[in-house]
Amino acid sequence: MATEEPTGAARRPGRPGPGSRPAPDEAEVLRRGVEAFADLGYERASARELARRLGVSHNFINDRYGSKSRFWRAAVDSVLEADQRERERLAGAGLDDAELVRAVIHHFYRSAVEVPLFGRLLADEFGRESERLDHLHEKYVAPTLRPLLPAVERLMAAGRLPRVPVDVLFFAVISPVAGLVQLPLAHRLGRAEPVTRDGQLRTARQLADLIADGLLGRHPES
Repeated sequence: MATEEPTGAARRPGRPGPGSRPAPDEAEVLRRGVEAFADLGYERASARELARRLGVSHNFINDRYGSKSRFWRAAVDSVLEADQRERERLAGAGLDDAELVRAVIHHFYRSAVEVPLFGRLLADEFGRESERLDHLHEKYVAPTLRPLLPAVERLMAAGRLPRVPVDVLFFAVISPVAGLVQLPLAHRLGRAEPVTRDGQLRTARQLADLIADGLLGRHPES
């Protein structure tokens, strides 16, 4: 697969050009980057439009990150790092197999509420071949599945999970995230406005319970 070339020579990271505007702090730059890529898609997010949305000079991305593709990776990784830490915590929490699967499902939907536009970014990138998809698989999909697969295999062997291919199980879990990010349709289907964080978290719990209960049976305390 062809590599994406830098869009310009990189100046020393963070060094401002003559007359450039002060840049927002790093966390804010990356947050706005995720929003821009989620809203526009990678190809439509031109360097000029990114600079406008970030509130920086037109050469900021090349100066700081070296290229648009490297900026995309930095923005995505800023979200994935916290997500990865939580997955590692769940994997090491001593949960039994069913509890682990249920906890990861709940975490997935809760994450879609905390960083709603990231779900849109994933949906866009999952549908096309690219180095960005390779990056997401390496940094997000594979680390999510790695601790789960042994638990899933044991649950399938015990008859507690349907015996289906991993890709079928994966999409059965991730597809309903549309209910958290496709809000215009959700409102037409009766979801109350305005959208609040508490309301979205409640919907996330309902979705997670619906999927987990469907796969594993109802939780004893439900």
